[in-house]
Amino acid sequence: MKFWKKAVLILFCVVALAQIPFIYRRYKIGNLSDKIAAMQTTRTVKPTAFNDYKGIIHAHTSIGGHSTGTFDELISASNENELDFVVMTEHTSNLYDTSSMTLRGVHGKTLFVSGNEVSTIDGDRFLVLTGDAEIYKGNTTKTADFIEQIHAENKLIFASYPEKLQSKTANFDGVEIFSLNTNAKKMSVPIFLFDALWAYSSYPELLISKYFKRPDENLAFFDEQTKSRKLTLFGGSDAHSNIGFHLFGDEANNKFLSIKLDDYATIFRVMRTHLLMAKDKPLTQENLITALKNGNCYVGFDAMSDTTSFSFSAGEKIQGDEILLNGNVNLKANAPQSARFILYRNGEKIHEQPNSNEMSFDAKERGTYRVEVYLDSLESPFNTMPWIISNPIYVQ
Repeated sequence: MKFWKKAVLILFCVVALAQIPFIYRRYKIGNLSDKIAAMQTTRTVKPTAFNDYKGIIHAHTSIGGHSTGTFDELISASNENELDFVVMTEHTSNLYDTSSMTLRGVHGKTLFVSGNEVSTIDGDRFLVLTGDAEIYKGNTTKTADFIEQIHAENKLIFASYPEKLQSKTANFDGVEIFSLNTNAKKMSVPIFLFDALWAYSSYPELLISKYFKRPDENLAFFDEQTKSRKLTLFGGSDAHSNIGFHLFGDEANNKFLSIKLDDYATIFRVMRTHLLMAKDKPLTQENLITALKNGNCYVGFDAMSDTTSFSFSAGEKIQGDEILLNGNVNLKANAPQSARFILYRNGEKIHEQPNSNEMSFDAKERGTYRVEVYLDSLESPFNTMPWIISNPIYVQ
């Protein structure tokens, strides 16, 4: 046999043998999917006085110049996943108002709210709700001055990419404690591509989720900030629908053999922010923004299992609310699956409740209390990556 043929054969054998671990990983993900499906049939839902609306914050389309996603794709994916809301955050332009050009109002089953993503001259990046034609001026404005202008217009401003935030004590309203886009950039590309070769077509959202890590730095930052002020935490999808490849194509988006790894439908199944509203309040743009401002919401990594109906409360108060310390305050958390609850006070772990659908704790000290919930039954890496991250209850 000629040398080049031997070399090709050896290379083929090496590549084939290298696939064995990834075939096994695909088998494990399949088992995990079956386990999650079985768990879903045993969900326990306790009635509350609030509606739980699930949706996406931080989404882009082609209007902002950083995405190839279309309105049709976005609406279809949102309706397919039965999302109650999507908060659009198009990048700004000094030539036209991107926020007015994007989706607004109800389309099918989903309420769309327009906003903007903008960077200040200090290099800080923010999401502004709602957007307008003048927000692009943030690019030439110092962070403190920009936030003051936004608040003067009664808008919300959330810190995006907090790990890069320079103005850490600025007067913003909330923190994007987890970003799918940021997390994806930390993946090992070669390993993910081999994983994707075997598992992505069948289990895309689970494969993505297996690369997640708890956002330690962002949560520590949030906990430090909320020792002295109220903030809202949320999860940002940063959905762009622009990662993939195709063979041939044209400028009219006609492509041959097109594969997209971050299509909206898949990304919208991975993680959601859940808003809590009193049952007598309809889901409107005004009520949505109020709930976000108050922190009446939690982050659910729904690819692991549906988090809908999670609650964290103190009497009639819910996450995001303040309550006066009078002797002690009974904090309660309920989840639809048996899980492990960890209660934090001012960022310090003070209580843990394993293998239960609920947690109860009598708080006897003032402080900022929030909960993380873990599905240990799903094993590594989900025993170290939260399934649910609540907003705090502030005991005064």
